[in-house]
Amino acid sequence: MKAISVFFLFSAMMLVFGKMNYAQEADKVAPDKVKVLLENDKVKVLDFKLKPGEETGMHSHPNYIVYFLTDGKMMTAMADGKSTESEVKAGDISWSEGLTHNNKNTGKTEAHAIVIELKDQK
Repeated sequence: MKAISVFFLFSAMMLVFGKMNYAQEADKVAPDKVKVLLENDKVKVLDFKLKPGEETGMHSHPNYIVYFLTDGKMMTAMADGKSTESEVKAGDISWSEGLTHNNKNTGKTEAHAIVIELKDQK
């Protein structure tokens, strides 16, 4: 009986600590690809640059806006394993609810975008 309790405790800890890895901020996961341009109590503005074939690593965002500075082709893998590929054009802008994902540049040129994360979720 004690072995079962220890197993469940270990499993719960792995679930909690495993999810913590996925909840990291993009600039912490990929500091060589994501730079903080501005941060205050309301927003965090990030500069994303990915060379062809590069990935950000799994990271999380609160609600956010993305403004694409270059044309590109991106693969987005979600925490649940689903993925999508999309083409974007310079000047495209999008809104997303908070999520956890990984971005990979599947295009032939550097992908560059500005991400504005909203901190005040009230």
